[in-house]
Amino acid sequence: MDFLRPATWEDALAAKAEHRDALPIQGGTDVMVEINFDVHRPPALLDLNRVTDLTTWDIADGPAASRGDDPPHPPVDMRGWLRIGAGVPYVRLIKELGDKLPGLAQASRTVGSPQIRNRGSVGGNLGAASPAGDSHPPLLAGDAVIEAQSAARGTRMIPATEFYLGVKRNALEDDELIRAFWTAPAPGPQYFSKIGTRNAMVIAVCSFAIALHPEERRVGTGVGSAAPTPRRATAAEEFLSAELDWEGRGPLSIATAQRFGELVKEAASPIDDVRGTADYRKHAISVMARRTLTWAWSDFRDGTIRKEAS
Repeated sequence: MDFLRPATWEDALAAKAEHRDALPIQGGTDVMVEINFDVHRPPALLDLNRVTDLTTWDIADGPAASRGDDPPHPPVDMRGWLRIGAGVPYVRLIKELGDKLPGLAQASRTVGSPQIRNRGSVGGNLGAASPAGDSHPPLLAGDAVIEAQSAARGTRMIPATEFYLGVKRNALEDDELIRAFWTAPAPGPQYFSKIGTRNAMVIAVCSFAIALHPEERRVGTGVGSAAPTPRRATAAEEFLSAELDWEGRGPLSIATAQRFGELVKEAASPIDDVRGTADYRKHAISVMARRTLTWAWSDFRDGTIRKEAS
């Protein structure tokens, strides 16, 4: 097995272009487990730990360049969005961005142990594309966009809704690397919930995220570990966006919460495995949807956004 260790982002792109079968590694929290158990033995590892560009974040002036002559995708104004390097570890997301992205920070707190949170990153979660990845539901609920780049074609912006193609398969081409992900600071309350045998150091039996977008009178959702890929519950989003009293901030009815939970359950297509049955996952997703909605709507009525800080 070859070991490639570029020092700059340009070197990393060149190495990936030349060795398209090289597997990127940064924290190694997923990659090394598979290698140690002989589940996957790639021809080469592309170590990105020395690429400091991946460990920074900032508030962006606008979207990155699109691929070729196409217009930027998605066609939204991304000024003021957070552009977060693929290598920013979970511990820094919690400490530095917990007030801006509380849903993602909550999810980050459930990842592994403190040692794992010091090494693992959202970029690694995206690259692995496991349906059980903890960062995926809040990325979907918050309309995140993944910035991928290749030496030959430049930058491509991929909405999170289009990034997950199958079990551990993503939309990256074989010469592309994830440079960053983009997401707007939370415009309203966000929550993440996860079912497991304990709060962390466990793969999720299932998980759920909700994000309120009050100015757009819209709700975002993300369902994890309950389908072949992370996904949104679009019918539930449409129902709830129309039902909530955005102007008057009236109370949340029990019937609305229950129907929302049912629609989220209908969006899931889980399997039976050693961690839980499909029926249990569907039930748990429904319960988590109702609970997180109740918490988020309570915060919205109070005029607060829960801040997840260290």
